Amino acid sequence: MDLQNQQRIKDAAEKYGAENCVVVLGSSDAEGAEIYAETVTNGDPTFAGPLAGVPLGLPVYHVFDEAIREECDPAQWEEQISMMEMVLDPPALAAAVKGMRDEYSKFTL
Repeated sequence: MDLQNQQRIKDAAEKYGAENCVVVLGSSDAEGAEIYAETVTNGDPTFAGPLAGVPLGLPVYHVFDEAIREECDPAQWEEQISMMEMVLDPPALAAAVKGMRDEYSKFTL
């Protein structure tokens, strides 16, 4: 996660309260998704960005998580996301993010 996005997330959590924010990731690989999820829950593991040492505890989900899919308009899902379901591994992506959420998130949907 780049430094600008880390700062945007930190600013949103400070402005609206971490309990009122949700992070939805769309990473295409499980390892990246896991690192991004750790960054917004437990702080930047590389200690290089604005979230270094800042455990926001935000609820974080991958777009392929069933809880997110249930909130989406089916027509929009079909148009915007369904193609990626065919070429990626949705269960692995959702599981990678869920692991970090279960371990470090302080809030839920």
